[in-house]
Formats: sequence, C-alpha cells, structure tokens
Amino acid sequence: MGPLSARLLMERGRPKSDRLGRIRSLDLSGLKLLSEHLDPKLLSRLTQLQELDLSNNQLEMLPANLGLSHLRILRCANNQLGDVTALCQFPELEELSLEGNPFLTVSDNLKVSFLLPKLRKVNGKDASSTSSQVENLNRELTSRARLVASKRPDDVPLNLSPNKRVRTSPLAQVEGHSMGCDGSQPALKLEPLYFLQCHSKNNSPQDLKTQLWACAFEPAWEEGHTEATSQSVATCGGEAVCVIDCQTGIVLHKYKAPGEEFFSVAWTALMVVTQAGHKKRWSVLAAAGLRGQVRLLHVRAGFCCGIIRAHKKAIATLCFSPTHETYLFTASYDKRIILWDIGVPKEDYTFQASQLLTLDTTSTPLRLSPVASCPDAYLLAGCEGGCCCWDVRLDQPQKRRVCEVEFVFSEGSEARGQRVDGLAFVNEDVVASKGNDLGTICLWSWSQTWVSRGSQSTVAVVVLARLQWSPTELAYFSLSTCPDEGIVLCGDEEGNVWIYDVRHILAQQPPLPATPQAPTQILTWPQPRALSQTVTKTMVNTVVANPTFTYLTALTDSNIVAIWKRH
Repeated sequence: MGPLSARLLMERGRPKSDRLGRIRSLDLSGLKLLSEHLDPKLLSRLTQLQELDLSNNQLEMLPANLGLSHLRILRCANNQLGDVTALCQFPELEELSLEGNPFLTVSDNLKVSFLLPKLRKVNGKDASSTSSQVENLNRELTSRARLVASKRPDDVPLNLSPNKRVRTSPLAQVEGHSMGCDGSQPALKLEPLYFLQCHSKNNSPQDLKTQLWACAFEPAWEEGHTEATSQSVATCGGEAVCVIDCQTGIVLHKYKAPGEEFFSVAWTALMVVTQAGHKKRWSVLAAAGLRGQVRLLHVRAGFCCGIIRAHKKAIATLCFSPTHETYLFTASYDKRIILWDIGVPKEDYTFQASQLLTLDTTSTPLRLSPVASCPDAYLLAGCEGGCCCWDVRLDQPQKRRVCEVEFVFSEGSEARGQRVDGLAFVNEDVVASKGNDLGTICLWSWSQTWVSRGSQSTVAVVVLARLQWSPTELAYFSLSTCPDEGIVLCGDEEGNVWIYDVRHILAQQPPLPATPQAPTQILTWPQPRALSQTVTKTMVNTVVANPTFTYLTALTDSNIVAIWKRH
C-alpha cells in the first residue's frame, strides 16, 4: 500500500461525499498501512470524523498531529504499535480497540485511562474497571511511592560534626578548597523531583531497608532528525527491577523475581525484525544478582524472554560491549568474568546465548569497564584485590585467560591488593577509580600507563589528579561518569552526591596540584518524609546521570530512588 489519497478516503468514508470534511466514519482496515502512510496534512481535512478503523495494518506508531479532534471511536487492533502516548491528541475518544498489538502491555491499558478521560470502552469492555485500577494506582503512588522532599534554604547551614566535609551551599569551603568561587565552575542548578519506594518488599510502605544497588539510563537514539534524550532509568534492588520515567516520576514497568536479589542492570539496543517483516529498534534490559543468572527483559511487554545461567555464585556486575550490541560481560563472586553473545531474539522473542571467553580473577570483580579507546581489545575490572586488565580480542586462540596486567596506585609492595570499588572512563583516555586510597578518587591516564608497561605484569598508573571525597572507611560506593559533560559522580554514607566537573583540571598543564581537588558541588540529602517521619540519613550506593546530564538518579540502602533535574 502506498500513501493515502483523497480519492481512497472518499471511497472508504461514510456518508458518501465528494468532500472530506463531510465524512464521519472511515474504514482503513486491512490495507497493509505503515505509520508513514498516515499523512497528517491529508487526514486533518477530515474535520467531522468521529469513527476511524485502522485495524489489521502494520502501524508501529501513530503520528502525533493527525488533527482529528472530534474522533470518538478508534480501532487499532492487530498492528505493531509500541506506545499509546500519541492517543492524547484525541480528547473526545470514547471507544478504543488495541487487541493484537504484541508490544503493548497491561500498563499501556492503564496509561490510556490517564490520557483519555472520556473513555468508556477499551477492547470491547467497560473501561470503568480500568479507571478504578488507575485511581487505586494513583492513590498508591501518592501515598507510598512519592515521598515529600523537604527542601532546605540554600543559606541555612547544616549542623554537622567537624569530621564531615559536607556543606549546604555549593560555594562552601571543603578543607580549604573552594568550590566554584573562581567563576570557572558555576554550581549546577539541580532540583530534587521524586523520591520513590518502588522496590518495597511485598509493596509495603514500611520498607525502608531494601538496599538498591545499580541503575542505568535507557540508551537514546535518533528519531528522524531529532536526537532523543534518555529519561527512562532502570533501577534494581531486592527482588525487583523497575523502569522509571524521570520526567513524571511514574514507574513505567516493574519486573519481580521472588527469591532473587538484583545487584546490576545494563541496557542494549537490538535491531529486530517484526512479524510484519519490518526492522524495529528494541531496548533489552539485562539484570542479574544473587542467583548467578542473567535475565533478559522485554521491558515494554513486561516479561523475561531469556535466562542465562551464567555463574554458580552471585553476579556482582555486568555490562554490554559499547561496540557489539549482543556482547555481554558478567562478573561473579566465583572469581570469573565471562563474555557472552546473547544473539538476536527469535520470532517468539527468546534468546540463545553462547559463551565466548572466560577471564579468571584472583579476587571478586566489582566493576567492569571496557577500555574506551579500544573496547574490543581490553577490559578493565575493579576487584576486591585491585585493578586488573584482560586482553579480550576474539581473534586470539585462548578462550580462557588470566589477568594480563595489574595496576597499582602508589609505589611499593604494600600498594598491591587494595580494593577498587569504583571504575569508569571520563573520556577516551582518562580513568576515574576509587577505593585504593581513603577519601580520594583517582584520575589516571590509560594511554600513558599502558605505554610505560613494557613487559611488566604489575604497572603503576600515571596519576593525573586526585579528587577529594568522603573519608569514610565503608566500601562499595560506586562512582560513575558523564563523559559528554566531563563529570564524575559519587554518593557517600550521609546521603550526599559529590559532583566533580573535571574538564578544567584535565586542561591544566602538568604537573597538576598534588593536593586532592575539591568537588564542584555537593548535593545534600533533601530529607524526604516517609511514614510521617523524616529520612534524615541514608547511604547513596550509586549515582548515575543521563548523557546530557538532564536527570540524575541516586539509589540508597533505605529503599529510596532519588531523582534530580538540572535547570
């Protein structure tokens, strides 16, 4: 079927007329229509249209500007629709049919009741029951999931003991180092938006103990000529994985695995072929934890479409290759890192994974990071016993390999064996790592360190700078980076978020100052209220921002997902 024509609309419209503006009912079912065939300029001429049948076509989306403001009945059964958001353009809609769209889920049925207040029938059934579910869900979100953040005035200092290096104002002094006072690093304007208890055990509002461990933003992609901004974040903790819309604070999807405790999540984007033969970009979420299994989640459809029984012990972390969308690294307490090829899903959405490499470690691997400048060649891992590197080139014959190089952060034998529990690339060359030295985050050069290696199996890193961080002796606070913005992020034991804009540091000529550099800004814990009590203290285990640094998500050990937005 090609583009629609006025002649075809008049042939299929009722009552019969030679003017599009008089048609009230239009049957476009069974024409093999694609989304691009729905021309808004043509369809907007149907100014009196009240009933539209688009069933049994190949539509993957509805254009957002069809202009059918009087539409009351819409049939879209048996298509390939993946989203219902565009339905908000039909505020008068009373009847809707969406059966047979495999990418739509139960949550989409709830969403249409939010979008269409006059809806009476959905899929031939009375919509009142769905509306009741929506009201209950909305009530539950209001009473349980969204905690109220008590914002402090910027000019009111906190009463802190002397050993804590935290202040309310981003211009405060931290051990003699100013933050932003030279004008080169203005404080970011970040507003706390939502505080969610979406991982509660048994959905209990009393749960302030479930520990949340990892989060990752869904990868954005270009749609038309506009680059999308990622605002959906996956979070894991306890027996649940959630996907949250940071703009609205709504939990879009929730997946539970009773008896599991999830420690890590990672996204990839695959190109799949739909039943209609069209290519479609599909976001797949991998989640793993205590049971040593990787679950591959079809997020939109809300089900697990593949399980990789990867390890006999718990999986501490996982990550996808940045260059091969089906390559997945899993790191376990069995002291092994395995590279898998998850493959492309079959027609029934199942996966068949294959094992490509096994990397042996001498201690538990905690963080993984493919080397930014050569991700197909080398993998870095922060471990309980230090920072190690493996050759992961698949054109090498050995399928089981030991650590090729161990990196140390100061001279002497005592420098070896120190835990590295934070690891990420700031740019193609600079690595940020944490754990080897109390109270600091280290910035070091991969290229300069690698060049100095020679044939040694233990190499001292070439340190570029050190960043001042909390003096806590507690471990496993994971750092992250936002390479496009030159930012390093890390939480602490007091619920604070440490933000470092390191671009000006890396731009300085060597030698750089030996003194640890102060953070650009510290976001203090906003003390949200839960169960009529203020949550005054919590550990922030993980902080992650989306690539444009529009949204920032922090996970705590008190079952709270905190979301900030930059203005």
